[in-house]
Amino acid sequence: MVVRPRDDPGGDPGQGRFRGSDDHGHERAADAIAARVRGAEPGEVPGRLCTMAVELLPVDGASVSLRSEGMPVQLGASSTHAAYLAQLQATLGDGPCRWALQTRAPVLVRDLTAESCVHRWPVFAQQALVAGVRAVYAIPLGSDSVCVGTLDLYRDTPGGLTDEQLRVARLVAGVMTAALMELPHGEEYGLQGGEPWLSGLAVDQDTIYQAVGMIMAQLGIGADEALARLRGDAFAHDRTALDVARDVVAHRRRFDAS
Repeated sequence: MVVRPRDDPGGDPGQGRFRGSDDHGHERAADAIAARVRGAEPGEVPGRLCTMAVELLPVDGASVSLRSEGMPVQLGASSTHAAYLAQLQATLGDGPCRWALQTRAPVLVRDLTAESCVHRWPVFAQQALVAGVRAVYAIPLGSDSVCVGTLDLYRDTPGGLTDEQLRVARLVAGVMTAALMELPHGEEYGLQGGEPWLSGLAVDQDTIYQAVGMIMAQLGIGADEALARLRGDAFAHDRTALDVARDVVAHRRRFDAS
């Protein structure tokens, strides 16, 4: 079942380390988050916050993606498994992450086997279940009027988040938003060429853009159709779009007009 922010999230507290149900507990979570990112290089912040989310909440994985034309830009994940699940949503172009981007509100999925989820995201639900995921919580980054990305939380058992756990998830998302929007650019950190800190996190996205360009040239089609072909090929062969893009760029995969 998909739960909107004004609904009662319910669910059990799970195994997350954070147990506080009052303002003092919330402050402890804020202190823990601040300690985790203190002294981190800008490019390390997304990954550290994903790891922190797993430690604070009853979830098994976390990833963060930035909104972008075509496909979301994955900035960090708590594990390779969480990174794969983020790539899965990006490849399919659907899932709780996409809904959170569209609605600018948390999308809390208690159980992917529920009929409503199977009906709403039939392919994503099936693929995520194969990957061992039973619950997904997508928290938007940004404000009520502007959503710049999502913090996606994954759990291998069904269940919801308590009100306080949802507050902590929003807190992590708020810190993530601040990191994305307010951290200084590369020239202030002495990075070569003065590139923004974000550019170092988007290497995978550059690979996808390069592959889309090559598919455009191979088939004589536009960018949207080329991206659709890339996604379709990935889905047909049970791969992620990034995996196929790497093969295209390395000339191991060519798209023919026939």
